[in-house]
Order: sequence, then structure tokens, then C-alpha cells
Amino acid sequence: MQTTELGHTGTQISRLALGAMQMGNATSEPDSIHILNRYLEIGGSFLDTADCYEWWATPGSRGGESEELLGRWLRAGNHRDEVFLATKGSALPVHSPELWAADGTPDWDRARRTFAGGGATVLRDALDGSLRRLGTDHVDLYYIHVDDRVTPLEETLETLAGFVRAGKVRHLGWSNVYTWRLERIRRLCSRHGWPLPVAVQQQHSYLRPNGSYVSVSNAEQLDYLAEHGDQTLVAYSPILKGIYDDPAKRAGHSAMSAYAGPDSDARLAALTSLAGDLGVTPNQLVLAWMMHQDAPTAIPLIGPRTIEQFEAAVPALDLKLTPEQLELLS
Repeated sequence: MQTTELGHTGTQISRLALGAMQMGNATSEPDSIHILNRYLEIGGSFLDTADCYEWWATPGSRGGESEELLGRWLRAGNHRDEVFLATKGSALPVHSPELWAADGTPDWDRARRTFAGGGATVLRDALDGSLRRLGTDHVDLYYIHVDDRVTPLEETLETLAGFVRAGKVRHLGWSNVYTWRLERIRRLCSRHGWPLPVAVQQQHSYLRPNGSYVSVSNAEQLDYLAEHGDQTLVAYSPILKGIYDDPAKRAGHSAMSAYAGPDSDARLAALTSLAGDLGVTPNQLVLAWMMHQDAPTAIPLIGPRTIEQFEAAVPALDLKLTPEQLELLS
């Protein structure tokens, strides 16, 4: 497993990050532990979770199942010093029975209207809860999970700075955020001497978005991050729920809503052709392509639901692409 620097911090992080969103729910505890152990075995260390994972999986849940499972695994194997541990706050919705329909499906519209946000008290309580569930006195990276445009940025940033001063957090990050907000955050941090968020977690993949989606990194944001090497892009959903391997699966799939069009058709054709020439899957080729990017550097964050999905991603680590192959894909 190769590593790369997180921003300009001097801290090295794995070139492939492992997301634990489904661990403890869709992924059973035995399978989750198998994946975590296997990830360490191949040299990985960058683990990602959030306090809200996965409230939507069970009516009445307040999230935290993923953090609790990670906490048990960290303690059982004494793994805390072996991992770079990231979690997030601000995205847990206000509890209400109306968050779930009678059939148990979550009401995402209501959830998005009632996210906890980035207020000082909310974040303090969220971080303390995360530390308790994870069984640690600090996390290596703490994100604002959903950008809160109601709470003053000064309040959120000052609170986050306090977490760093207290030693509860080593580095800060921001997720699901527009580029103009990143610039405003940068200016406030510079003005007040607050620590700059050094990780930006967005949905990012090989396909280029065809519109402006706050959660998806567009051309402007990629250009901004390429100009500001002190912030590293952490790319969630890098293989868009696995749609690259299966034309039937991506037909009408919700993951394609931000990408569908002739540009994507051309890129899919190039990707599929090269994957066939190399004897790899398109999903593996997307992960390898992303790990070759340096303008900006992008850390693919995989979130396998099964052991088989995890193992299917591993060969991407050994796939070396030539400049000509990278140019073809671009």
C-alpha cells in the first residue's frame, strides 16, 4: 500500500481509504472484522466513519453502530496506533418517528431538513459521543459532514479549533461543500489563526458531473484543490456503487443522475476498452486511475458491503498505468 501526504501536514495516509459506513448493519460484524483485518494486512491504515452511520438502516436508530463496531475492533486487537482514524459530525438528523415510513424506509427529505448542523454545542456533544463509541481520546481527522450554511462559519471554525487545542482532534476536514465556501473557510482560518481543514471529502469518480451538485467535485473544485495543495481530496463513491462493471446496473441507476450524457458515454467506452486490454475490471481501473492523479491528489474511499467487494478492489493497488494510458482515459 502506497501512502501520500495529507495536505502539507507531514502526515502520511494510505493511498486507498476504507469506509466503515455499512459495518455493523448491512455488513455483519464477523465480515466487518475480516475486512478490517485484511485491510491492515495489505498495508492500509486510513479508516473513515461518522457518528450518523447508519441511522437509516433501523427505525428508531440514532446512528453510531459503525463507530461502536470500530471501537470494539480497535480494543480487541490493540489497533489504535496502527490506524489513521477519521469520523464526522453534523449530519445526524433530529430524531422523530416521522424519519421512517411505515415500511421502515427513511424519509431523506425530512432528514436533510433537520441535520444537526455545525453549531458549537452540537459539535461538542457529537465529538464526545464519537470518542466514547470509538473508545479513544482523539481522532486523527474530524470532518464537518454536511456543510451548514445557517450556523455562522466563525462559530463552527472556532469550535473545531478548540477540539485541536484540546488534543481531541489532530486534523480537520469538510465534506459536501461548494468551492466558494472552501475559500471563505480558508480566509477565516487565515484571519483568526484557526487550523485549516486539510481534507475535503466529496463524491468524486472517473465520470465527470454534468451539473452543479454540492456533494460532487466539479471542474472548478478540482482546479481549486490543484492550486491549494494544503487540502487533500478524499473521494467517496469512487466507483459509483460499482456501476462501471455492469452496463445493465448503471442503466437508470440513481448513481448516474449526476453524470449521464454523451461525455460519460465516451469515457465509459474508453475505460471499458482499456480495462479489457489490461485484463482488469473497469471498477479496478477507475480506482487505479484515481490513485495516479496528482492535480489534485485524490484518495479513493471504498465502502465495501461484502468481503468479495473488498477483495475485488485490492488488485487496483498493483495496477500501474503508463502516461499514454492515463492520457487515453483523460
